[in-house]
Amino acid sequence: MSSFALKHTPFHARTAVLMESQQWRRWAGHMVASSYELLHDREYHAIRSAAALLDVSPLYKYLVTGRDAARLLDRVVIRNVSASKTGQVLYTCWCDEAGKVIDDGTVSRLGEQAFRLTSAEPSFRWLHLNATGLEVDINDVSESTAALALQGPASRAILQQLTNDDLAAVRYFRLIQTTLKGIKVTISRTGYTGDLGYEIWVNAAHALPLWDALIGAGTPYGITPCGILALDMARIEAGLMLLDVDYISAHRALIEGQKSSPYELNLGWAVDLTKERFIGQIALAAEAVRGPSWQFVGLD
Repeated sequence: MSSFALKHTPFHARTAVLMESQQWRRWAGHMVASSYELLHDREYHAIRSAAALLDVSPLYKYLVTGRDAARLLDRVVIRNVSASKTGQVLYTCWCDEAGKVIDDGTVSRLGEQAFRLTSAEPSFRWLHLNATGLEVDINDVSESTAALALQGPASRAILQQLTNDDLAAVRYFRLIQTTLKGIKVTISRTGYTGDLGYEIWVNAAHALPLWDALIGAGTPYGITPCGILALDMARIEAGLMLLDVDYISAHRALIEGQKSSPYELNLGWAVDLTKERFIGQIALAAEAVRGPSWQFVGLD
């Protein structure tokens, strides 16, 4: 295989046979479905009326562990990671020294000294550059961890068929480590649709049995494999951002005008200026005082 060939996700053996449309797209070097059917209408309606199953494995995933794991993440992201509790998930972004957004993703606290960071762009080097002097291990688990999103009003009922744990007790942006039909997984009540939904994280070696279990339990509820086109519709309706569509990474912007601060992206609520110094803090503190440069001034 050519070194430039697109990679397959751990679920490809199941998703490929469903591709009536053959509408594939590139995501982080992987082939993923734009839509399985010729039109994506039914897949979108599954998100809103039943349950949609999405392969989100191409997300970059990093396991950050050790005594200073929280300190490293607090150094690079705008949220207060040290204040989070085990089982909590934080949506956040991270900035350069000028307070301009580089990327956004989630930080999941898996244990007292264990976190998983997801990102749209590769972040392994960025984490290492900022880990100087800290006692921390950073492992790229992007390939070894597969991920599915089960989104829609029937998602909880489907998952509940496969586990003895009470998923109704898992609050928004919280996670639980459990088993689904005997398969060890982490389930977070998160997603990219604005609907009830969960993301399921599993060792890639168990990806196919997990897919089969979900399809088996979900068929009576109308579970539908869903591609990125339908997901795009749902995330726009929910007002959720996408890198390279709603903003440009500060690392790739060609001019200053293409860069955005968290305040300009309506993420000011996530900026914690009171925590230990983090990248971009000084610039963001100044912006918080003067207000964003784009803010309109009312006319007399």
